[in-house]
Amino acid sequence: MKKADCVFCQRTNIPIVLENDLAVAFWDIHPVRTGHLLVVVKDHKQDYFELEQSELIAMDDLIRQGKQLIDQKYSPTGYNIGINVGEDAGQTVMHCHFHLIPRYPGDVKDPAGGIRNMLPRAVKKLRNAKHRLF
Repeated sequence: MKKADCVFCQRTNIPIVLENDLAVAFWDIHPVRTGHLLVVVKDHKQDYFELEQSELIAMDDLIRQGKQLIDQKYSPTGYNIGINVGEDAGQTVMHCHFHLIPRYPGDVKDPAGGIRNMLPRAVKKLRNAKHRLF
């Protein structure tokens, strides 16, 4: 089922990179890093927790295919896979999608904290919490 006011349901000018029966993948128009791929379920589901098992498997299949594609095209040395659920978690498009973000040597000074490194305050909090745990 498609939703009339959903950008992912109504995508028209976005070239599809990978596809299967239940999901599609395309390059993020606001990439965190070169090769940032979005994997999107075809039917409108708001978030990860609404997915059927078959949709989850289909999306995982495209994430794995996407990794192979990105490896061949860009040769990254690492990856972040992200799913935001709800506005408070950073979800801006309310249609379930996974981010497959390639990472490269030196793309950030210190990669500890993964994508949190885009937000210096979050990295500081993570490091402080880590030191309190040990």
